Amino acid sequence: MKSAAFPFATERLPERAAVIDLEAIRHNVRHLANLAAPAQLMAVVKADAYGHGVLPVARAALEAGADWLGVAHISEALALRAGAIDVPMLAWLHTTDSHFRAAIAADIDLGCSGWELPFIVAAAQQQRKTARIHLKFDSGLGRNGSTPAEWAGFVARARQAELAGSVTVVGVFSHLAVADEPSRVETDEQIAAFTTAVAQAREAGLHPMLRHLANSAGVLTRADTHFDLVRAGLAIYGLSPFGDRTSTDLGLRPAMTLRTLVSVCKDVPAEQGVSYGLNYRTTAPTTLALIPLGYADGIPRVATGGPVRIGGVTYRVVGHIAMDQMVIDLGVAALVASGASVIGTEAVLFGPGDDGEASVDEWAAAAGTINYEVVTRISPRVPRVYRNV
Repeated sequence: MKSAAFPFATERLPERAAVIDLEAIRHNVRHLANLAAPAQLMAVVKADAYGHGVLPVARAALEAGADWLGVAHISEALALRAGAIDVPMLAWLHTTDSHFRAAIAADIDLGCSGWELPFIVAAAQQQRKTARIHLKFDSGLGRNGSTPAEWAGFVARARQAELAGSVTVVGVFSHLAVADEPSRVETDEQIAAFTTAVAQAREAGLHPMLRHLANSAGVLTRADTHFDLVRAGLAIYGLSPFGDRTSTDLGLRPAMTLRTLVSVCKDVPAEQGVSYGLNYRTTAPTTLALIPLGYADGIPRVATGGPVRIGGVTYRVVGHIAMDQMVIDLGVAALVASGASVIGTEAVLFGPGDDGEASVDEWAAAAGTINYEVVTRISPRVPRVYRNV
């Protein structure tokens, strides 16, 4: 069955695919860059670009005006360099076994919370290059970053390393904890603490060119967090960081559509159990359809009730989601009543909503999680297909 309501139904796609609209990525980057200006924009492409595919997304973001790329791990930055992407790049989450020498050799900027400084200095001396570092200050999130009590000593050591020629302190940065809840006063407190930390760094003789604090939520709603550079992650993929505002409300376009084909369709009697545990039983004779995506593909096992759209109608997952598959109850749907074969029909789990498909947020709600997790966990077993390359 082909349906005009599903634009992918006539395309030759893999039987399962996460379809990524790169023009949506470009649109979102342009929108965020306009909001952030005159601050520069860092497109955060960690975790394989939140599951969207790092190289295509990085290229699209740069085409649309992103100034920097940001990742968590050095290995992610090195993969970008191997993909011939030669732009300013920051990696900020390290261990004692991180490849600092490789990062410095590849001109990758490094986040530094304090303990990493001697490792970075040693690696820079071995490379006979000056490492570019951004000092991380913990303004209240309580993860990595120097605490306020340690900050004075940290910036003094960084200044000594700079005078020795081992590092250049390019920036000072921190991360917001509750910017997705705009009424929380903690964001104001973090801004004040961060501003004080920057002043202390300058008093120590450092001259950071870039102050950066804002995440996607900060970019969208708090101009006072923009400083010199903003780090946009979730929003460049078209997803909202807010519980009470949709992507459309924010002028964003979701980039990922997750779709497959119905693999089984069968009539069953009342009291038919469905999936492991048999915690769902049909209440009347009905038709069940099998959707060949499961938790090995990244769909949360607990997301019973998640929406699946077939032929212009949205159905809900019943029973437990299994490793490779899930079941929906078609009931007395017009598709079945008309005698049309449902096997091979396109099934869309989520998308931008242009054709009535569900949003990532609905699947997040079904799983009791956030939209970030839904897209980032779509597994490599699901091919990525790119539109508007």
